[in-house]
Amino acid sequence: MADILDYCTGLAQRKFRSGEMLIAEGERLGKIFVLVEGEVEIIRERTQVTHVDEPGSIFGEMAALLDMPHSASVKALSGVVAYEIPDALTFLDSRPEFSLAIATMLARRLYYTTSYLVDLQQQAAGKRQDLDMVDQILAALVDPKEAGKTHR
Repeated sequence: MADILDYCTGLAQRKFRSGEMLIAEGERLGKIFVLVEGEVEIIRERTQVTHVDEPGSIFGEMAALLDMPHSASVKALSGVVAYEIPDALTFLDSRPEFSLAIATMLARRLYYTTSYLVDLQQQAAGKRQDLDMVDQILAALVDPKEAGKTHR
């Protein structure tokens, strides 16, 4: 599969200054952004979820595909250059290769999210002692007397 940036050739690029918002949580833009260079942070409910600096990373696709407000903000942590796709649904309809790349990315996210959910459920059921260790370490940091105790 070609690199996602290859599919963006000819699209308009937009520059953002450090601290500038590409996407604000709760907005409805109908746009997709593809990172060319720079670093952004993803913020949901005033909490940084992650930061991204990988060229070809896509932002805004979930809101565009689901026709809903953006579930997170995307804020520039440095100078950022991104492709801006203003009418995302029309663009995706006309570029099946780009749509397939997004579908693959979303399937990968779903796979890892589901795996994480199973790990959490197993931890809650006491089947994953390796994950229970995280609780023990956190408890020991808060109260050293709790070190070595099992928490359930």
